[in-house]
Amino acid sequence: MSGGRVVATMTSPMDRVIRDEVHRDVLVPASHATILDTREFQRLRYVRQLATCEYVFPSATHTRFAHSLGAYHLAGRLLDALEVAHPGVIDADDGELVRLAALLHDVGHPPFSHLLETPEVFATFRSHEAWGKELLVSERTEIGPAVRAVVGEARFGRLLALFEGEAEHEGRPIPKALKEVVSSQLDVDRMDYLVRDQANTGAQIGGFDIDRVLRALRMAPEGGLHAKQWGLPAIEAYLVTRYHMYLQVYFHKVNMLTQTYLVRMLSRARALANAGQLALSSDLEAMLLDDALVPERYASLHDAHVLVALPEWAAHGDEALRSDAVRLLSRRDYHKSLRIRDLTRSMVAEVEEELRTLVADAGFDASLDVITAAVRKRGYLPYEQGILLEDGRDVAEHSPIVRALTLAADRALIFVPADVRDAAEALVRDRVKPEQASLDRFM
Repeated sequence: MSGGRVVATMTSPMDRVIRDEVHRDVLVPASHATILDTREFQRLRYVRQLATCEYVFPSATHTRFAHSLGAYHLAGRLLDALEVAHPGVIDADDGELVRLAALLHDVGHPPFSHLLETPEVFATFRSHEAWGKELLVSERTEIGPAVRAVVGEARFGRLLALFEGEAEHEGRPIPKALKEVVSSQLDVDRMDYLVRDQANTGAQIGGFDIDRVLRALRMAPEGGLHAKQWGLPAIEAYLVTRYHMYLQVYFHKVNMLTQTYLVRMLSRARALANAGQLALSSDLEAMLLDDALVPERYASLHDAHVLVALPEWAAHGDEALRSDAVRLLSRRDYHKSLRIRDLTRSMVAEVEEELRTLVADAGFDASLDVITAAVRKRGYLPYEQGILLEDGRDVAEHSPIVRALTLAADRALIFVPADVRDAAEALVRDRVKPEQASLDRFM
């Protein structure tokens, strides 16, 4: 092993070659395979990468397991490229830690990934990063001891420091470039999920050349990463792909709506269970009711525990629980979005009470049938973990395309029953004049 990367031309019987739809062959040496074989890592096979996105794109059922392997693979390829450009600069032991950090970066994700990472659902709420650390430091999980067995106790502490973006561990600096491989605006996590999500949704966006991006990256004099000038077109394509994936996939109106259905259904189930009006499986009790959830129990939870409850909840007497379960089970009777561009959260707040009155007067339940969703994403941020070229300047200074992507997305969606959508649209247009507001931004 050189620089933490496998360079052998053939595999031993214990090494593995895993076939991946995006990267083709992913080589996993025997020692790292012991981590893959733990219960906690295998659980990621049952955690969907894109939560409810399959209601829009039926083939978007890929998992955090495949994505984690992809990030691991790209980390190895990037480290190999950096080794060629800067021979011997990256310590071999640190190189292995970077690959393992990429492999393990999502191990703490809850069921349905980021969607259920909310105190509305979990009685014991922690971020997926916090849960990931707890799984690794626990002596009662399989994955913590497995990682320690691979890297040793001293390097295990350095791995945790790398995860947390620390500048040093026990007096030894952690090179900035290594942290940026795992977490930056151009890290292996983002590169993998963009190409993987595009492939599985079928979104026709254009994509970007991962090979060229990896080849263009170098270690900058101050210790971070920068790109050669000739890599700018590939980086532009990467950022444009990211922009369009958010616009067309992650913020798709039906994806936003089904996410709302799922979260509020689970929140309602939690309230009913607390009131003694709904019996839960032991797994859903752990998720929704256990306010002292321990890491090993958390690591037993996955998407199927929610999905298996849908048929029962679809027949429950509580209208709020039943209606959302039916919608998710049958994909019908969805609310309709208002066909108004450039709505903001402040506009929605201004008109929401009147909308609720309109919906209630039409015979619907305003608490259930006026749904709002925020579309919030910061634009590309130069100099805040930005992407630098070899002259030290941010790519936004070199590229008008990138400069155009610095604007943040801050929009809002409103969903109402189909029968009142026209009336709701007329009300909103009359009250907040969204077209005029959008023009005002450019005056």
